[in-house]
Amino acid sequence: MPGPFPQTPDLSGFNAPVRIECDLEELIVEGEIPAEIDGSWYRLGPDPYFPPSREDDIFFSGDGFVSRFQIRDGKASYKRRYIQTDRLQNDKAAGRSLYGAYRNPFTDDPSVQGSIRGTANTTPVFHGGKLLALKEDYLGMEIDPDTLETRGWWDFDGKLKSETVCAHPRIDFDTGEMFIFGFEAGGLCSRDVSYAIIDKHGELVSEQWFEVPYVSWMHDFVVTQEHVIFPVFPHTTDLDWLKAGNHHWKWDPSLPTYVGIMPRYGSVKEMRWFKGPAWSGFHFLNGFSDGNKVHMDFSVMRTSPFPPVREASGVPFDMADIQIPYMRWTFDLSQPGEGWTETPLCPAVGDFPRIADKDHMKDYEIGYYINYDPANGEPLMCGPTYMGFNTLTRMNVKEGTHTSFTMGPGFTFNEPIHIASKQPGHEGYLAMVVDLHEEWLSDVVILEAAHIERGPIARIKMPKRLKNQIHGVWVDSARRRGEL
Repeated sequence: MPGPFPQTPDLSGFNAPVRIECDLEELIVEGEIPAEIDGSWYRLGPDPYFPPSREDDIFFSGDGFVSRFQIRDGKASYKRRYIQTDRLQNDKAAGRSLYGAYRNPFTDDPSVQGSIRGTANTTPVFHGGKLLALKEDYLGMEIDPDTLETRGWWDFDGKLKSETVCAHPRIDFDTGEMFIFGFEAGGLCSRDVSYAIIDKHGELVSEQWFEVPYVSWMHDFVVTQEHVIFPVFPHTTDLDWLKAGNHHWKWDPSLPTYVGIMPRYGSVKEMRWFKGPAWSGFHFLNGFSDGNKVHMDFSVMRTSPFPPVREASGVPFDMADIQIPYMRWTFDLSQPGEGWTETPLCPAVGDFPRIADKDHMKDYEIGYYINYDPANGEPLMCGPTYMGFNTLTRMNVKEGTHTSFTMGPGFTFNEPIHIASKQPGHEGYLAMVVDLHEEWLSDVVILEAAHIERGPIARIKMPKRLKNQIHGVWVDSARRRGEL
């Protein structure tokens, strides 16, 4: 019988494993869910099935779970399943965890050396009629969008040559195309990056490879209507580091930041590299092209936000290191040189950004994200940075203004999703899971996107605590049926 889980920040409190599969019907709703909200909200995250083989296991290393909130006719239901990866099935057969440090095969039990380590625990994406569970360490895992049963690893009918698929594909909701990349595409610690385009039917139409200046944790990228942007930040690794038994990533501030930009439908040989000081960033709100200028909007940090990475790298931490406002980096392709200009967008520091689908890859006005505001309560242990977000922010990037929503002390927020409205001129809705730390429960709140400061218009009550997700996606029922 497995022993207890280590009482470390990554595996205790609201980061403690939940380890359940369930179906919950007719959830209690306070308020009223608008009748036009009709679809499925898929969430993905790590949830260790067995206690880890190493006590220093980290948040991102857990077995993947997928969940689905189905909302229709003002009602809500919930379904949750573990993703049946090779890794999880091997562990189940042994009755214990066989895998070692995060993304480090050199630390695995000899019985699983050479097996597929992918956990499929980061981002759900729906495209071409398929629901894929993604984690940047391997291919995507296809999931049945109704039953949540695991269908198997997906390599686009054998056409994709990359060994990995990114955690953040970008979809052009006008053309229906999906853009993906994979880092360490040629194998562990390789500098190879794959860039591929998938058409609206889910068919891979092109794949190109290039090399980055150094191996980097390229968690996200940016696609505009004309360009593709590949940021390279100094979260890095190498074989000696892994053979020494470490988790995959270390922070090396001696390395510069690189940003590669190429034409969206062009050749990787047209890539132009820009170079600057060491920065950190993980999630990009949006990007757009304006003639020769290419813009990229995101939360910029001076160092790694993850305590285990900083500790292993010998990097001290100060809250000031992440106190950078939301920024716009602008690259002028008509000018020589390697740098870029920086423009502050919003002073509220945060992450997990979201925009409306219609605004992807274009000049836009409104964005949303979550952040921690000390005025709304002491920091609560939650998530991979050990500091839960307690505030939702709506910002107008054109006007430089923002509004916020909080539930006060004792609450932390998961990543929001945006749900489009069918009413002309209506900004749509935001939904997010809220953790109630004192009650040891989780709820879902739904807000009008244009008026988040007014508070929830509906609250879905959960009878249990939910495991922190990493990312989620809203799929309208019409889109699910192929009508959008």
